Amino acid sequence: MHLEILTPEHNIYSGEVRGVQLPGIEGSFEIFENHAPMIASLGKGKMKIIKDKNDSEVFDISAGFVEVLNNKTSVLIEGATAQL
Repeated sequence: MHLEILTPEHNIYSGEVRGVQLPGIEGSFEIFENHAPMIASLGKGKMKIIKDKNDSEVFDISAGFVEVLNNKTSVLIEGATAQL
C-alpha cells in the first residue's frame, strides 16, 4: 500500500508500507493493503506507520483527515511530532 502523509508545510512521509494505525475522532483504527475506499476525520493521538514486521514509526498528531482509494492512503494533518 502506498502512504502519503502531508502537512501544510511539507511532506512527512511517502512510500510503500504494510499499514498505518490512526487516531479517529471516535477511536483508533488501522488501514492495510486493499482497504475499502473511505474518508475519515482524525483526532489527537498517535499515528503509527507500519513499514514491515520489524520496523515502524510513531508520530503524535493533533487533527486531520485520511482518504483511502485504490490502495493509496493519504493523510492530511496539521502537524506531527516524531516519537523516539
